[in-house]
Amino acid sequence: MNFANAEFRAAYGSFEQLPPSDGLEIAFSGRSNVGKSSLINRLFGRRSLARVSATPGKTATINFYSLENISLVDLPGYGYAKVSKSDKERWNRLIGGYLNDGERELGLIFQLVDFRHPPTKDDLDMINFLIDSETPFVVVLTKADKLNKSERKAREESLKDELPCYEDLTVVPFSAVTDEGVEKLREIILDVKSDREK
Repeated sequence: MNFANAEFRAAYGSFEQLPPSDGLEIAFSGRSNVGKSSLINRLFGRRSLARVSATPGKTATINFYSLENISLVDLPGYGYAKVSKSDKERWNRLIGGYLNDGERELGLIFQLVDFRHPPTKDDLDMINFLIDSETPFVVVLTKADKLNKSERKAREESLKDELPCYEDLTVVPFSAVTDEGVEKLREIILDVKSDREK
């Protein structure tokens, strides 16, 4: 699979606009400014496939990308305080509607968490939802390059207590700067694709 062949397909601002699922979907979830756009761009070897913004909360739509017969789904960032209540409610309906849509062929969610900090309440709510709904997911620890060796070791130890069911989780440190984790995440995508094709 040539990951650089990923292409932007469409953006949808409300749940009602979402098209029916037409095959395997892999989604990216995380709080605002956790680095989803940077991860998507590095993963697919494209500088501006996903638009990177310095302003948290900028992605207010669900963005669909295509790669061969997989849909890559970038969910809006959650947890940013400086948006209106009505915007927050719309985002919640959009994300909740997508995740609870039993008709979708959702093969995996990459759940992004900032490696430098303990998971937020919103992060933990999302992870607990994924566990309870038995949705397959991988925790991606972003911004790994911003930690030195001792800070990283301390955060790794803390995460064992901070993340629910830690011993059962697949956890992948990632950096858009050094490319740490890129090949591992690509392997995971290929594994999900191959499992679906069996």
